[in-house]
Amino acid sequence: MPVVSVTELSAVVPAGGRLLGLDIGSKRVGLAISDETRTVATADRVLERERYADDLARLAVLCREHQVGGIVVGLPVSMDGTQGPQCQRVRQFARDLLIQIDLPLAFWDERLSTAAVDRMLIREADLSRKRRRAVIDRAAAAYILQGALDAMHAQRHSPKTAGDEA
Repeated sequence: MPVVSVTELSAVVPAGGRLLGLDIGSKRVGLAISDETRTVATADRVLERERYADDLARLAVLCREHQVGGIVVGLPVSMDGTQGPQCQRVRQFARDLLIQIDLPLAFWDERLSTAAVDRMLIREADLSRKRRRAVIDRAAAAYILQGALDAMHAQRHSPKTAGDEA
């Protein structure tokens, strides 16, 4: 399936289909999963990166196990809005994942997601630096996925304007 916008993702995922959120890094991939109503994102796990092909295969298996209907991938856009080498690596990983699975995929701007999660873990959870590293990637994946879910919800519940077509 192609890469779609978050709005299109909401429309093409069948009712009851969960969304998988991914925070793709060079050493780890943080995972989060939505509930069946696509309202709440829950941090799931962190996959330690191994061989590229094995990483893709493990994600494909997880998609089948969790009955995933679509994927939201965090895109590490720079603060000035440019897309650097890390963005290109994430985009390539996502394209390669789509070869393995037939699911719609949307990118979500993840600017400040890791920083926001890190602040939350320091202030609210009072976790040590070592413990934060263990949970930050999956929490960032949940933060990314929740942002996309909230945008989908807002789109579904926004009143139609004169320019909207039914």
